[in-house]
Formats: sequence, C-alpha cells, structure tokens
Amino acid sequence: MTRTTPPRPLDVEAVFPELAAYRGTTTRLHPRPGTPTVADSSVGGPLLWPADEAWPVCTEPHDRGTGYRTQDVRRARRGDGASSGPQDRRRLLDLPDDHPVPMIALAQLYRRDVPDLRPGPEGADLLQLFACPFDAHGRTGHGTKVHVHWRRSAEAAGAEVAHPQPEPEVVGFDGYVPEPCVLHPEQVVTYPFAGCLPQELCERLDAWEDEREEEAEEQTVERPWADRGPDGDYGDETPDIPRYQYDLSVPPGWRAGGYASWHTTDPYPMGCQVCAAPMQLLLTADSGEWDGTVSWRPVEDADLPPHPHASPTQVVFGRWGELNVFACPGDPGHPHRWSIQ
Repeated sequence: MTRTTPPRPLDVEAVFPELAAYRGTTTRLHPRPGTPTVADSSVGGPLLWPADEAWPVCTEPHDRGTGYRTQDVRRARRGDGASSGPQDRRRLLDLPDDHPVPMIALAQLYRRDVPDLRPGPEGADLLQLFACPFDAHGRTGHGTKVHVHWRRSAEAAGAEVAHPQPEPEVVGFDGYVPEPCVLHPEQVVTYPFAGCLPQELCERLDAWEDEREEEAEEQTVERPWADRGPDGDYGDETPDIPRYQYDLSVPPGWRAGGYASWHTTDPYPMGCQVCAAPMQLLLTADSGEWDGTVSWRPVEDADLPPHPHASPTQVVFGRWGELNVFACPGDPGHPHRWSIQ
C-alpha cells in the first residue's frame, strides 16, 4: 500500500518567493510493519549480509551487561507475558567492558528504491545502518554510536546470507530494537531548517508567523457555555496556523536526503573530518512518523491515532528524537557523522 503526504497547508513560496532557491527533495520512507526479505529495503528486516563476512561489533569500553534481554523486548511487544519496562533494567550478563557486542541492524536501503539516497563509494548501491545497543559513547558517555556500511548488492546477491543474523543478547534501551518494517518510499518537497536560512529571511518568517497567530487569536470561536469545561475556557477553537518549521519545511519520520532538522541543538557546523567539506544529510531515522500537528500524517493513515501508528518501527533516539546521519559530498567513502535531535 502506498503512503501519500497531504498537500502543504499553504504554498510557502507564494508568500516567500526567495525560498524557491532553497527548494529540495527528500524521500519519506514510511516504514510500516511487515515481513521484509534480504532483497528488500527495510527497517528492522534481515540484511543482505554474506555469512562469511564479519558482523559489525562495538568494542568501545562500556557496561554491556545491564539492560533488557532483546528477546524479552520482542515478547513484551507481542504481549505474551514478558515485560521490558524500566523496572526490568538490571544486570544480566557479566562481561568485560570491552567484550565485542554485535551492533543492532537498524535498516538497509537499496538506491533503486529510494530516489534521494546519495550514492555510496565505488558504485555501492546498498546502505546498511547499524547502532551500538547502548547509550554509552561520545564526550558525555551517553551518546549513540552509529556504523554505516555500503556494499554493491550485485556482488553479494549469490552469496550465502548470514542466518540467523547476529544481535546482542542484551540492549541498554528497548528503543534500540526495531520492529521489522517494509518501506513505502515517497519523494516530497522540502526546505531548510529555519535556522539555516539567511538571518533576514528567518526573521521575516518569524514575524509572518507572529502576525498570523495574532490574527488567529482574534478569530477564536467560543463554544456555548454548556460545552465548556470547569475552567470556563475548555472547548474554545482557534484556527490551526501552519508554521514553517513544523508544517512547511522538514518532514518528520524516516527519510533519505534533503535537509536536517536542528530543533534540539540549533545548527552547528558538520564538516567532513577528512577534507573539511560541509557534509550533507544522508539519512534520518526518526522516533515518530508524525507529530502533534499531524499535517504530515499520510492520507492513508488519516483515521489512525498517533499511538501506536505513529511509531511503527518502535525505534527511539534520545528523548523521542531523530538520528541524522551525514555524508561527505566529495567522497562518500569518508567517515560519516551524525547528530541526535
């Protein structure tokens, strides 16, 4: 089944014609529960990974035995009696802090399926995304460790595929365990995060939104007193105001290409660590497919409530944020970088 993004609430270029120079595209992946195979682009599905090839592991020092059993997480989601709630986080394995732990396979994307997926190094057409199942990395000791693997799918097509595929026995957080999802790629128009636009244009966008909000407050419709709540204000209806940041620029959800959102940290330089070139967004892995504004909710999902339908992968980054992975535009073989927003 396809997924179709509704038209934007208004044509932002009609109001700000200069945004046409920044117009881009991004491919929303629209993951939904399914049974993908190694030949499919997927989130949480089996990877096209040769059996004789070493699986990515994390050896950075951190506790790798305290958390939740991966199988318990899956059983809890099926509702068969196991629980993976916070009360169950406990010491489960006694392992050295540098013992190799298999990384979680989050997704694989074939370029044939995803129009905005950037090319890989040396003709690679298959991106495979991994993460360490513990938030124990970086300067804070609470960050995410990501691994991006590129391969030429034709070279692996005839090989024996690893089965079962390695996975950690214990994860530090149940949000690292993805549910198998098939994808429904859809290319849509996108514009930069507001803070990445020229300051003058960003200020005009802010002023425009403030003006529209004031107009909306004047148009507030009050319901009859009998329909109100105890506070006397419940039930007043204010027209929805499309906002550049939430409704007109960067869509939520898993997607490839386009622009990154910087709603948590504000923008900061993301330069290649080899050649210093400004890096470009490769992939966004998101905790949710749409947010409270629901303007990005697909037409086919219009009657579905956010829970549980807005989080089909059950992957969570940070505090229900998103993982943005960046690639060097000059050489896709240079190391990738990432940001949690």
